[in-house]
Amino acid sequence: MANYNVVPLQRLVEQFERLPGIGSKTAQRLAYFVLNMPKEQAKEFSDAIIDAHKKIRRCEICCNFSDEELCPVCRSATRDKSTICVVETPRDALALEGTGEYKGTYHVLHGVISPLNGMGPDQLCIKELLARLNNGEVSEVIMATNPTVEGEATAMYLSRLLKPLGLKITRLAYGIPVGGDLEYADDVTLARALEGRSEL
Repeated sequence: MANYNVVPLQRLVEQFERLPGIGSKTAQRLAYFVLNMPKEQAKEFSDAIIDAHKKIRRCEICCNFSDEELCPVCRSATRDKSTICVVETPRDALALEGTGEYKGTYHVLHGVISPLNGMGPDQLCIKELLARLNNGEVSEVIMATNPTVEGEATAMYLSRLLKPLGLKITRLAYGIPVGGDLEYADDVTLARALEGRSEL
């Protein structure tokens, strides 16, 4: 890398390269952008990272990110506590929350079962989910893991684990996106769309 052996700059580029989806060219652009920030702005940027690491933790109930013991959803008296939507990451919960349609609670697994990546059930927040189901308040668990091989395997594992508890286990419907054309959809997406069809 032609950074003229400016070690602090190289270290900064290397840190940006660790971020997901950031290649070496983008990492270099970000590093130079940060170097050109006014000192006060650069300090605010670094302080925000350190502050987030210090103050953000996992909600004691749903394992989502929170700056208090309980996240805003788990603290809310208006949320439907009888429904839990199981997601892979906090970003997935945020995406569902952004629709304004879902009024239940969430449970964040913080990953999926992926033996190739060293992720088994013990590495996920499954025991915390099971602990929530003991009080008899929950009647439905929605599996909202991603439609990947790992996401499907995780949803199947959890549904087998939870079925004996007498709960209603549902899966998000997948299919054709709004504004999409059938001719461009792949076979799996079309099959899922047919399976998840609803009455008009």
